Amino acid sequence: MATPGRSTGATTGTSPGRGAGAWSARDIPAQRGRTAVVTGSNSGIGLVTALELARRGARVVLACRSEARGAAAAERVRSDVPGAEVEFRPLDLGDLASVREFAASLPYERLDLLVNNAGVMALPYGRTADGFETQFGVNHLGHFALTGLLLPRLLDAPSARIVTVSSGMHAISRLDMGDLNSERKYRRWIAYGRSKTANLLFVHELARRLAAAGSGIVAAAAHPGYAATNLQTAGARMEGRTGAERIIELGNRLLAQPAEAGALPTLYAATADGVAPDSFTGPSFLMARGAPVASWRARWTLDDVAGERLWVASEQLTGVTYDGLKG
Repeated sequence: MATPGRSTGATTGTSPGRGAGAWSARDIPAQRGRTAVVTGSNSGIGLVTALELARRGARVVLACRSEARGAAAAERVRSDVPGAEVEFRPLDLGDLASVREFAASLPYERLDLLVNNAGVMALPYGRTADGFETQFGVNHLGHFALTGLLLPRLLDAPSARIVTVSSGMHAISRLDMGDLNSERKYRRWIAYGRSKTANLLFVHELARRLAAAGSGIVAAAAHPGYAATNLQTAGARMEGRTGAERIIELGNRLLAQPAEAGALPTLYAATADGVAPDSFTGPSFLMARGAPVASWRARWTLDDVAGERLWVASEQLTGVTYDGLKG
């Protein structure tokens, strides 16, 4: 168990080391016989993650909000991977009723891999269907509820993993436990950073509770660095700021790594041998690009007290409790 306030890197020696050879998608082990759910997998690193898992033989469920984009993504996977077992199922992480419906209707009794990938970034202030600030509600609470509802199926798998995608931008802000929904003051980037801190605290507390219960499930985190996806332009597009949108798109083209590279830390955490619980994997060069390695994380994401407080608050806000995993 981590000591509150301890400053540390992401992992022990069981995660990718800086001196090791560069890990790539070619190193993904066979996934045949495994079932995976990937949220937000209609584009970007989520789609790449789903593609590579399917390429290695996994049955992949694309959990996406848009039916049109989700169905198109499933067709893309089938086109790139003939014979792939892939399907789209609707999931809106900003609506807890949708989260519950997704979990209840999933037809597989066992789940081997859950990739909590979907997210929103630096949006203008808004609220989810349940009244939560959008970034906190989608990026953290939706995935907290989904993971809890799918936990019995993960417990039935012999070597299940739960991978939650955070961001290096978690470092811009701790959580404000007295204002989780940014009701006192909303600053879009601070709210985004707080939601990504929440992702890491969730993984930290989940890993602790799984270990205490004697479960072999590995809960780990990853981040893509600076990857060219639709995430960066969504806020500007929503507000009609075409100039800002074009500048961001130019930055993506000139500076960002492609989504194929941005997905590698997630794929490593999801499939590589020896991934440590509560590890944090990201790109090697300045946490922005390159092969996956153990990533730095802010000390507050390893605070046991903060992790437990967030967990209790998340249970209260979502109404989802993790039966069998007590504090």
